[in-house]
Amino acid sequence: MNIYRKELKSHRKSLIFWCIGVILMVASGMNKYSSLYSSGQSMNDLMADMPKSMQAIMGVGAFDLSKASGYYGMLFLYLVLMSSIHAAMLGATIIAKEERDKTSEFLFVKPVSREKIITAKLLAAFTNIVIFNLVTLASSVVIVGKVSDGEKINGHIALTMLGMFILQLLFMVIGSAIAAFKKRQKTAASVATAILLITFVLSVVIDLNEDLEGLKFLTPFKYFEAKNMMNGGGLDAVFVILSFVLIAAMTYSTYAFYKKKDLST
Repeated sequence: MNIYRKELKSHRKSLIFWCIGVILMVASGMNKYSSLYSSGQSMNDLMADMPKSMQAIMGVGAFDLSKASGYYGMLFLYLVLMSSIHAAMLGATIIAKEERDKTSEFLFVKPVSREKIITAKLLAAFTNIVIFNLVTLASSVVIVGKVSDGEKINGHIALTMLGMFILQLLFMVIGSAIAAFKKRQKTAASVATAILLITFVLSVVIDLNEDLEGLKFLTPFKYFEAKNMMNGGGLDAVFVILSFVLIAAMTYSTYAFYKKKDLST
């Protein structure tokens, strides 16, 4: 069994659980919208009474929550957070697992170059991310479509999923670069997740203080916001280019650090 297939198999159960989790998140979120909509309650009025800090954390303010598209836009923030955590942990653990499982020496003495090893691992992680994204897309289209009352929203969903996919790739290679760099790989997933949460908090702080708008380049969570993508803005070319520059840099770092890594058994 080659490395790529072995990695897919070893992460299969985890991927299934994450996919079930994202389906449940979409279903529970849109079920809440359906319940409020049928009861005649105005989500816009409810959210307007909340403090601005809570509105920023929940991702509201730029959406018409009386529509399925607006409610999904608010829910998208949590889908992005969930998918990014999955990607960052996946990128880190797919590199660090050899130290955790005490198989580094066995793997490195095989007649396979380190470049091929890391390529196979990154391709397996990429496949997991594609599957996770497609599951999120399919579940969103089906579930939101059932409560949208004829509103055309599939285009918005597809666009947001594209933005989410780029963020998944970015956090995946951030995780892999950290794991390849650290001598103690067991903490790589924790460090990657900590960086992710710090950038998420920074995005919330920026929403609370307009004077900090210039810091948006420091947090990927500001690159592909639903309020911009769904309200006619589409994907911002500057952030798309910046994202791929960062992805390329982190991928290069993963290869460079992994090639120099000492055995840890």
